[in-house]
Amino acid sequence: MITALSHRVAVSTCALCAAGVLALTPAAASAGPRTGEPAPPAPRAAMPGPNQLYGSGTLVRPHRDAPEVPEVSALSWVVADAASGAVLAASDAHRKLPPASTLKTLFALTVLPSLPAGMRHTVRNEELADIGAGSSLVGVREGLTYKVADLWRGVFLNSGNDAVHVLASLNGGWEATAAQMQAKARSLGALDTHVVSPDGYDADGQVSSAYDLALFGREGLRNPDFARYCSTAEAYFPGDGASYGIRNTNRLLTGANGVTKYPGLLGIKNGYTTHAGNTLVAAARHGGRTLVVTVMNPQQGGGLAVYQEARKLLDWGFAAAGRVDPVGSLDGLRAKSRPSSTAKPVAAATSQAPDDDSFWPGVAIVVGFSALAAGTTALALRAKDNRTPPG
Repeated sequence: MITALSHRVAVSTCALCAAGVLALTPAAASAGPRTGEPAPPAPRAAMPGPNQLYGSGTLVRPHRDAPEVPEVSALSWVVADAASGAVLAASDAHRKLPPASTLKTLFALTVLPSLPAGMRHTVRNEELADIGAGSSLVGVREGLTYKVADLWRGVFLNSGNDAVHVLASLNGGWEATAAQMQAKARSLGALDTHVVSPDGYDADGQVSSAYDLALFGREGLRNPDFARYCSTAEAYFPGDGASYGIRNTNRLLTGANGVTKYPGLLGIKNGYTTHAGNTLVAAARHGGRTLVVTVMNPQQGGGLAVYQEARKLLDWGFAAAGRVDPVGSLDGLRAKSRPSSTAKPVAAATSQAPDDDSFWPGVAIVVGFSALAAGTTALALRAKDNRTPPG
């Protein structure tokens, strides 16, 4: 009796194993390819290891129906999905290059949480010392009192190095802020970035990469204050006796100086110095999907090429949605924290990126704020030439 029961158990177990194998085997594989038809492609890896992005040249893993990656002249670029962190395509993503004012994204990530937006501060002369020659300025004046929020608008819109110097002073000083930025970069997995000057001004040894800057831009959109500042096209800045209008130097956001405004753009940050050339981190949202692109130092097309190439890459990224496999992840190098032994179990879904709608609290606030500001504010702006300011 025991022998018969054991035999039945063994047979049942084998039957279950066979059923499991059949259930896990694709039907096409069991049937085999039809005569004259090519064999189906092998399954693709969901996410390659982080070392993939250290290769040179353009990296993309297209499906058969994927659009062609556009030709761009930038020394380095990245297109990434903001919600999942998946890098859709890249070229020399980890190439270390001077970042110019796109480094202000890391400055904001580091300093924004420590300074209340409504705090008022009267500027001292020493806070405006040692600003690099030829820096972009918003017009901060010694002896005038500013809200911290005013200074942040000066940073994001006018790329004002004077505003950065004052905020860094409030944060504990120039060197302390640089050290904090370096630590913040490492904690996020931005291993290519070396901070010397928190405002992004050219300095010996100061570098970042398209990968790191895309990471900073993505992280910034999680913060409602960062998201609001970086998407503001126009604002007033306090002056001596009267406020004056300032306009964001990101032309994809404003549509200024011969650049067509990009639909759904969430802003972020552009930059320029003689050494870095033109640099840009931009994010846009279409149909529930948010993309982040970085473009560093285009070699052709003049000062507007950084916007034209970012536009091409954004267009490609939205068209390629679901038709390419990732070549890497913006989370690939992030330090993994060890779970606490007393922590409650977390649902398995937390290992995946949250859906796009729940991931961006800052974006929702930005959309409403920008619509209200656009309908109620008319600004008298200072005349500007067509050259992107350094910084």
